[in-house]
Amino acid sequence: MAYFNKKIVEDVDVDGKRVLLRCDFNVPLDENGEVTNTRRIDESLRTIKYLLLHGAKVILCSHMGRPSGVIDPKLSLKPVANDLSKKLGSEVKLADDVVGSSARALCSNLKNGEAVLLENLRFRIEEQDNEESFAKELASLADIFVNDAFGTAHRKHASTYGVTRFLPSVGGYLMQKEIETMCSILENPKRPFVSILGGAKVSDKFNVINRLLEKVDVLVVGGGMAYTFMNAMGYSVGTSICEYDKADMAKDLMVKARDRGVKLVMPMDNIVGLSYSPDTEFKLVSSDSIPDGWTGMDIGPKTEKLFADAIEGAGTVVWNGPMGVSEWENFASGTCAVARAIAQSGAVSIIGGGDSAASVDKLGFADRMTHISTGGGASLRLLEGAELPGIEGLNDK
Repeated sequence: MAYFNKKIVEDVDVDGKRVLLRCDFNVPLDENGEVTNTRRIDESLRTIKYLLLHGAKVILCSHMGRPSGVIDPKLSLKPVANDLSKKLGSEVKLADDVVGSSARALCSNLKNGEAVLLENLRFRIEEQDNEESFAKELASLADIFVNDAFGTAHRKHASTYGVTRFLPSVGGYLMQKEIETMCSILENPKRPFVSILGGAKVSDKFNVINRLLEKVDVLVVGGGMAYTFMNAMGYSVGTSICEYDKADMAKDLMVKARDRGVKLVMPMDNIVGLSYSPDTEFKLVSSDSIPDGWTGMDIGPKTEKLFADAIEGAGTVVWNGPMGVSEWENFASGTCAVARAIAQSGAVSIIGGGDSAASVDKLGFADRMTHISTGGGASLRLLEGAELPGIEGLNDK
């Protein structure tokens, strides 16, 4: 089955053409403005190199962070331009603006096989608003649009969707790989099929859970959303993140899991903190009795083993979302334990971007995973079976 039924870069003549290439260069930076994880840049190189090799004049564009229309030097794409220049072996000049005089001058002076990078798209508020005039202005820089930013494919923004109204539009190699890898695995998973979901809210992932319950054999629930399930079961959750008004939703999902014979695995113990901060006092408690005034921050050691046991022997594992506040060292153990268990399982594995992917990279398990997605939100939408605006607008084959 052809999962990606849109044209890709190979389906259009790019020789001598100005190609607007939307990438996802929203990479982490350290305090010195240096890129600390280049995965998203590296994943874009195949499409970039193809275009350069075939004589295109490549106009790269991306967002970085959430400046919401405010120019923030800390969110400049300069570190990305520097990294790309090293990886490509030729200078990738950075425009001082998005569609202003600097961008237009650099784009008009491009030679075949050269690339420039526009400044952070989100320095313009019109980007996220998908304002038509801005999309048209962005499109006017080029002859062809290529979308290779899977990480933002679920966003209906000017640079992911709006420009497709004004230019011939095709997908890049990364976009094609993400869609085809995830869809092929999900359509015919090797069993047992285990899904692990973390993150904050049940309401954000209701559609995902609902759909997965029709496909998986085991559903493991951790992270902030677990406290909503615990509350629905009548447990005390202290001051943990909890959608009290979604108790019925959680109960419905638990009933569906039971009726479909899906094993639902929930935390047995939790690490709780006295306040929501990285250096707060913390202790281990049973999941059914989190004390008043304490906040759930991570799963505990019994739950780590419970989750690892659920993963052991799996044929396919799909993981999206951390088990706790994994960006803080004191509360990263659960997320790391899940990453380790998946790496050791030998299962076909899809890691759904974000904190999950960061943990896999940090622990050095990347080469033991089948597919690490560059887009957490986009991969969730795929799991839902929802349409992705960044793909919708591309030309059909």
